[in-house]
Amino acid sequence: MPTDRLILRRPDDWHVHLRDGAMLKAVLPFTARQFGRAIVMPNLKPPVVTAADARAYRERILAALPDGFAFTPLMTAYLTDTTDADDIARGAAEGVFAAVKLYPANATTNSAHGVTDLCKVEGVLERMAGIGLPLLIHGEVTDQSVDVFDREAVFIDTVLAPLLERHPTLRVVLEHVTTEEAVTFVRSQAASGRLGATITAHHLLINRSHLFQGGIRPHLYCLPIAKREKHRRALVEAAISGEGPFFLGTDTAPHTVIAKETACGCAGCFTAANALELYALAFEKAGALDKLEAFASLNGPRFYRLPVAEEKVVLERTPGPVPDIILLPEGDGVLPFKSGETLPWRFAGGV
Repeated sequence: MPTDRLILRRPDDWHVHLRDGAMLKAVLPFTARQFGRAIVMPNLKPPVVTAADARAYRERILAALPDGFAFTPLMTAYLTDTTDADDIARGAAEGVFAAVKLYPANATTNSAHGVTDLCKVEGVLERMAGIGLPLLIHGEVTDQSVDVFDREAVFIDTVLAPLLERHPTLRVVLEHVTTEEAVTFVRSQAASGRLGATITAHHLLINRSHLFQGGIRPHLYCLPIAKREKHRRALVEAAISGEGPFFLGTDTAPHTVIAKETACGCAGCFTAANALELYALAFEKAGALDKLEAFASLNGPRFYRLPVAEEKVVLERTPGPVPDIILLPEGDGVLPFKSGETLPWRFAGGV
């Protein structure tokens, strides 16, 4: 008999984009409604580089939080060629920074200030390894001669593996993994306990062919881009395995409809509107609803050395629609992933 009700410890989102200003106010309630904590990405304009930047951004997030929500934003520093290791260490000691984010320069949205050469940040990485502060990596090479569908696999071989060898105690999260090669590599490091991987809901549900079904689908375009079906299956198998290195990170990335539906559209899928329902859909398709709690609620806190949530939340088998659009005050809006479709699960709140 299929279950009609799922009770989970309240999950956390270990990779979220909240933006700022009006966009922050529009999208934050969706994340805060379902998740107790979230690792907040620092790629604003200008980016969140220093501890002072992160404190100010955290205050803006908390000010935008609707009344009655118990939500903790976990702040990250945007790593640049000139990042101050002392500032990062102070920010970590004072509870400001939960991690540092590495964007290879120009790899994705708002990454122009990212690292151009890892040699320039070796001192920062050594300091982070010494204090146990995790490095979160957008794992793609930016060499334009490398096919966009191969950039994650090439990054693992040419950048990540050597990085881990140079810094044997550095704790790393390979963000939004999309390939069979990434799953295999993360598993190869499992015994060390220092390499984790987030998996998004959209990468569990779509492959690269979905981007072109009936025409170009700009709202399915994200970076790293969705890959072949064999890679999607590898991600599903990893997510439902219950293995500790794999945990939930939506990489929900809101962009306006105008910014997506244009000659050079922005990369990112907005999944926050129905995040847990989407993960439940993927796990149910794989016949593994009983493994959702480990992936969504247990593995992430353990990697980040944080307590597992005591509060429980409920998902009910009650079909419900995904919102057509999230309107913004200036008149544009954000189109949720699977906009206008009906999902078989509904988030019913705490219990």
